[in-house]
Amino acid sequence: MQQEDFVECLKGIGEKTAKTFAKLGIFTVRDLLHHYPRDYELFSPPVPIGALKEGSLAAIEAGITACAEVKRVGERVVVSCNVRDASGLIHLTWFNQAYLKNVLKRGIHYIFRGKVVRRGNTLVMDQPKLYKREEYRKLLCVLQPIYSLTAGLTNHTLQKAIDQTLCMVEFPEDYLPKRVVKENRLIARKAALREIHFPKAKDTMIEARRRIVFDEFFVFAVRMRQLKENRRKEKNHFHFCQTNGCEAFLENLPYQLTPGQEKAIEEIRRDMAGEYVMNRLIQGDVGSGKTVLAEYALLLTATNGAQGCIMAPTEVLARQHYEAMKRAFAPFGVRVLLLVGSMTAKQKKEAYAQIAAHEADVIVGTHALIQEKVNYQKLALVVTDEQHRFGVRQRDSLAGKGEDVHVLVMSATPIPRTLAIVLYGDLDVSVIKELPAERLPIKNCVVDTSYRPTAFHFIAKQVADGRQAYVICPMVQESEEVEAENVLDYTERLQRELPENIVVRALHGKMKAAEKNDRMERFASGEIQVLVSTTVVEVGVNVPNASVMMIEDAERFGLAQLHQLRGRVGRGAYQSYCIFVNGSQDEKSRERLEIMNRSNDGFYIAGEDLKLRGPGDVFGVRQSGELQFELADIYRDAEILAAANVAVGSLSLEEYEQICTKIEKFF
Repeated sequence: MQQEDFVECLKGIGEKTAKTFAKLGIFTVRDLLHHYPRDYELFSPPVPIGALKEGSLAAIEAGITACAEVKRVGERVVVSCNVRDASGLIHLTWFNQAYLKNVLKRGIHYIFRGKVVRRGNTLVMDQPKLYKREEYRKLLCVLQPIYSLTAGLTNHTLQKAIDQTLCMVEFPEDYLPKRVVKENRLIARKAALREIHFPKAKDTMIEARRRIVFDEFFVFAVRMRQLKENRRKEKNHFHFCQTNGCEAFLENLPYQLTPGQEKAIEEIRRDMAGEYVMNRLIQGDVGSGKTVLAEYALLLTATNGAQGCIMAPTEVLARQHYEAMKRAFAPFGVRVLLLVGSMTAKQKKEAYAQIAAHEADVIVGTHALIQEKVNYQKLALVVTDEQHRFGVRQRDSLAGKGEDVHVLVMSATPIPRTLAIVLYGDLDVSVIKELPAERLPIKNCVVDTSYRPTAFHFIAKQVADGRQAYVICPMVQESEEVEAENVLDYTERLQRELPENIVVRALHGKMKAAEKNDRMERFASGEIQVLVSTTVVEVGVNVPNASVMMIEDAERFGLAQLHQLRGRVGRGAYQSYCIFVNGSQDEKSRERLEIMNRSNDGFYIAGEDLKLRGPGDVFGVRQSGELQFELADIYRDAEILAAANVAVGSLSLEEYEQICTKIEKFF
């Protein structure tokens, strides 16, 4: 079996199951092997019922005291029974599992494993799994992988398919030179894949993960080296000089530029007038004023007779950039055009014609900018906003619309400069650390759930003063598996709790694009006063009037993501506030959130996040980071990232060329 073979070649996977796998992006055997566990469970020996603690995931060995009861609550079927051991009794509940009525018979003993929660004054166990004694004994003290799933696919089915694959697939010879493997004390890749899916112990899983993470960073560093070498050869055909329009633009800004902004503008000006094409990353904390640098670069391009474009991650943000630039550039005769996916076919056709005829100098848009039908007449500059939302290929696709185009990348990802130099190895890096002087520091507080009534009253007062508020929930709707606040129920609650004149609306990723854009635009215009949302607003529009950010179940988010969310407020002249609601009693969660309470500095927070997570913190192994690695985390695995980058830098030309050829067989 080859890694390129489709999953249908595996025993037990037919056309129907293959379609279910496809929903997870698993089409080939290679995809299956790279679908790593998102977490691991460690099965511990059963404990006495009397020793159970609220919030714990535990196993008990107990007998059923009476036949199970079945009742219907709304659309859900609820099965429940009591079980007892020598130390006490506990109530068990299952949802939509009516078949259990015939399994749960009085007097029968099982091992039940589930989450212990409090209902009123009593502890209950929700959705416990049933095991026979021998069955559970085999699972004891063994790390059990937990995979991301979809409807119709179980963890067991995935495990069986991966096990079969590991036994049958042919692995090519390791692409890493032996000296790199030895110097970095790496295990073989085949062994790593076996151990990451079916670890013998925690230590072996850590070593397996380390090898796979090293591979991901190594391949990334090789591709960055390829990009950098290619770009060294790109001569600058656009030697732009400072124009009167650019000088007037900077002189007439309604605020004083920070030293970081002034330095970055000088670097942009030097790059665009230099011998080689500009490839620069502007890395600035949330609210540090990166947009004005993009505006300067685009104006420099347009007033020198060429075209520039800026690609934003959302239509709402693209429209906001468009309106702002149209106003700012009008005095200099610069023509600004908008191109986004929701435009009608007729509107797009007209836009294509204007771009091709150079009747537009600055083009603002989303992914629509890289469609085949878009032909630029004299494209000289590409700006991508919020780089972590775009892949390197998308950035290159846009740059490929012109010949030897200048590239400016804007990122609000607060990562240490040492990491930035590796991750954006094909780019020169400018860092802006200072916030504009007129920005008032955001006031933070970390509270528990009992603070909610006070927070609602505070939001109502802020709205009465003319301000607006965000409320962030980790989930879209209620889940039986996870106890966390959800957008839909929370929106209804706020509509009841807040005064009737306050408009509260929901926003989440399951909405259609047009509906999401409409909600964000109505919030930006002030028509909606309180927006209850998931993290889709993390990269949103600039709403200077928003003064409150309330984040429910804040302990469920990474610190970097919390900082990005907090950055949605504090953008205007008003004092802004961020309320972190801690839904956990865990002491470590409180300590993490106190870091957010103490500081508004994204670089400091990123550094603290790195210390807290640490390279050995392996549970919850898949971390959705700024760059879409399968397993690697740029913060937690910073040391491995640095080692992989050093290894790539040490390759001889012959080794490097051989590796570039071999990599395609592995990834």
